[in-house]
Amino acid sequence: MIALGICILLTGIYTHSLSKPALAPDVSFKTISNKTIRLKDLQTKVVLITFWASNCASCIKEIPFFKSLYQDYHQQGLEIIAIAMFYDRPNYVVTTVKNHQIPYDIVLDLDISLAKAFGDISLTPTTLLLNPQGEIIYRATGLLDLIKMQKRIAEQL
Repeated sequence: MIALGICILLTGIYTHSLSKPALAPDVSFKTISNKTIRLKDLQTKVVLITFWASNCASCIKEIPFFKSLYQDYHQQGLEIIAIAMFYDRPNYVVTTVKNHQIPYDIVLDLDISLAKAFGDISLTPTTLLLNPQGEIIYRATGLLDLIKMQKRIAEQL
């Protein structure tokens, strides 16, 4: 299993669009700016969730992609939530957010409950896209393809 995970990370992207979308879990997030977000309250919006770590090179490389998506689509109804993995040190996360001037919501998954709620996510970066009905319609592990994600988001807005 570990070898498979390493292969996925080294070879690029594992992607699958879900033929039968699963309903996203009914979870709440506490952001590093102390804002509480209930995922159910974001229904009617398109939600992009990324599981990341401050020591993950691909995750850091994706930050400009997410900032671009946020800038282009937030006013139209896109919400982005970046969930730092349980093993990531909170002070590293805060420093990364400041250094990269991240405008979207950042959450710490200190007790691994969020990674478990979304299907035992263990590899970073892992990205999920939720439609306005709150269904997970896309999941990918590896570096985000910005152009394809722009198309997916535009189709949902």
